[in-house]
Amino acid sequence: MDTACLTRADARAFYDRFGSKQDGQAFYEDAAVQDLVAHAEFEKAAAVFEFGCGTGRFAERLLATHLSPTAAYLGCDISTTMIGLARTRLARFGDRADVRLTDGAPRFDAADATCDRVVSNYVLDLLAPDDIEGVVSEAHRVLTPEGRLCLTSLTRGTTSLSGAVTWVWTRVHHWRPQLVGGCRPLALRDYLPAQDWRLAHRNVVVAYGIPSEIVVAQKR
Repeated sequence: MDTACLTRADARAFYDRFGSKQDGQAFYEDAAVQDLVAHAEFEKAAAVFEFGCGTGRFAERLLATHLSPTAAYLGCDISTTMIGLARTRLARFGDRADVRLTDGAPRFDAADATCDRVVSNYVLDLLAPDDIEGVVSEAHRVLTPEGRLCLTSLTRGTTSLSGAVTWVWTRVHHWRPQLVGGCRPLALRDYLPAQDWRLAHRNVVVAYGIPSEIVVAQKR
């Protein structure tokens, strides 16, 4: 386990404090999320599961704009603050949207092969490697045969500026992970075994010098 990663208890405490400010990270996240939406074909999904739903901002976008009127959404998060904000934000969608508080373990409250899309935006970069592998394994379990895993994450830089940002961010994370919310740059595709996943889309987007990786992978 990466010793620099926050424990689940520390992550919960941080995001309980920071939760109301989370949407302020949209300045660098939105470009990557837009790329994800453009390639994930959410309009074809009947059931979406989101690991780490945060304040519900992405779920609101899906339910209001991209999912069919009969599609269902289930999200989970470790933070009580985040869950409260998400429930308030998604209340207008009634039974179509369900958000649940979890202990942060890489387990999904969904039956085998029942989800068309599994989403996790800027969450895997917070987790220890073993937990990332656990989330990916759980996604494979709950996805339908043609289901897709849809991910965004901080990643390694691809330009001089983003490379410098990555270098600084990584070192701050090793020194004091709380200063960057426990998140650090990583390579998502390193966690997607070829025997289990086929990459349908991969891209790196840089916004304000911060690089993000976007991956849409189809279950094999």
